[in-house]
Parts: sequence; C-alpha cells; structure tokens
Amino acid sequence: MWTGMMPAITTKFKEDGSLDAAATEKSMALQIAAGNAGIITCGTLGEGNMLSHDERLEVVRIAKSVTGAKPALLTVSEPGTREACDLARRAASAGADGLMVVPSPIYHTNYEETIANLKAIAAAGNLPIMIYSNRVSYRVDVTPEMMVELAEDEHMVAIKESSDDIRRCTEIFNTVGDRFKVFTGVDNLGLEAILMGCDGWVSGVSIAIPEENQKLYDLAKAGRIEEARELYRWMRPLLDLDVSTFLVQQIKLAEKIAFGSEEYVRAPRMPLVGEHRARVDALVNERFACRPDLSKYN
Repeated sequence: MWTGMMPAITTKFKEDGSLDAAATEKSMALQIAAGNAGIITCGTLGEGNMLSHDERLEVVRIAKSVTGAKPALLTVSEPGTREACDLARRAASAGADGLMVVPSPIYHTNYEETIANLKAIAAAGNLPIMIYSNRVSYRVDVTPEMMVELAEDEHMVAIKESSDDIRRCTEIFNTVGDRFKVFTGVDNLGLEAILMGCDGWVSGVSIAIPEENQKLYDLAKAGRIEEARELYRWMRPLLDLDVSTFLVQQIKLAEKIAFGSEEYVRAPRMPLVGEHRARVDALVNERFACRPDLSKYN
C-alpha cells in the first residue's frame, strides 16, 4: 500500500464553483490507468483547505470508486486538532484507506505539540497515517528525532518528506531504519529521492504526465539509471511547476493542455493570466512537442 507513485490529485470545479465530480473522476482514472499505486486527495494541490469537510469526503469517495484495491487517502490539514480529529473520524466512515496529515498549518506547533497533534488525529481516525512534513510551506518540520517517538504509534506508517533538502531522506533512514515508508513530496527532487532509497513519490505534475512519471519511477527502481536520467531531464522543466506558490493554477493549466480539462479554481485563487500564463503555456507545449517515445524503455 505504501510504495510507488501516489499523485496528489487536483479537485475539479464547475464554472459556478461547485465540485465537478465527473471531471475529478476522469482525472483520477487517468492516474490509475497509468499504473499509479494510489491517489491522495484534498492536499494543497487538491485545494483541500478551500473545501468543506463534506466536499472533501465526497472527493475521497470518488477516489475510492476509482482506485479499487489501491489506496485512496484523504489529506487532513486543519488549524485545530479538534476539527482535524472530526474529519479523520468521518474519513474512515467515508471509506478512506488512510490519511495524509499536515500538523497544524496555521499555528506553528513546537516539538511536543506536533507529536500530540499527530497522535490525536491518528487515534480519532484509526487509519494508517502518512505524515506530511513541510517546513517550507507550513513551517512545521517533523524531524527524524520526532519520528523516533512517533514510531511507537502503529498508525504512523509513512512520511511525505518535503523539506526541500535531499539529505533529509538519508537522515531519516539512518535514524529510524525502515520503520517508515518514505515518500518524496518535492517533484523536482523526485529522481534524486528514489536514488536515495525513498519508497515512493507523492507527485503533483505527474497528473498531467502520468505515464511518463510512472515510467521514470519504474526505471529508477529497476536500476536503469541512464534511461531514468534521460527521461527525467525531459521532465524536469515541467516538474518545476509544482514548486511554486501558483502550483495549483500551473498544474491545472498543464492538465488542460494535456487532457482538455477545465482550470477553474476556488477563490481567492484565480486562473493564470497575462505573461505568467503565456510562460507556463509555452513551457508545457514546448515539452510536449518533444515528448519521448516511452516504448523505447520497454
């Protein structure tokens, strides 16, 4: 359950701002058809904090209808522990296979508070937990030392490591061994993280290029490093789209170019316009114009 490519999916909306269940399901199905190991819903890319709890539960139900035996995870990213625990309990009833948990994204918790927050959410949901450590965007860092203490809780099974420092992967393995499955959460460190032994990749841009991203993962895990490097060099400019304040709008534009899906986002976000839009549009189309023939890697 806790290895491989697991994209953090975008949530699709209609022009009036309501959920577009059909478009969301279609996007998810493309990932599973490409061989991805599961789907993570309602994270940053999924605009989870712009959705009501009821909407988030609807999204994870859609995901579970698509993933079948593969896992569908719901992201829990609440300012308060009470609200996070309530969502975790409801996620279990909605059929989520696990949770990706961001510790307190508004109040920046200290060591003891971070541990207590994660353990409370795990107990409430009684589901496997992927800890989301992102000191860059959320200013809460789940360190390897914290993971030693969290390892006592059997619900804690994985970590999405997004410190933007590739050295952290090795530090985790050196501190807690193979107790946790380690996923990279930084798209433009994807290959580097796999080569450092990470078990999986919570990807963003891959939802616009699911077959290429899956092939890259498979090549790297098979030790076909020269081929993986070649494919990664083609992908790298696209992967940079994930590492931005505007990752949602940029990746939704890439999806539109790739699959014709709509770009609607929840306010206060707005779709890209002007020079920014032109730059992303040109980048995606330039990369797609020289898209590699994946059959040569069979």
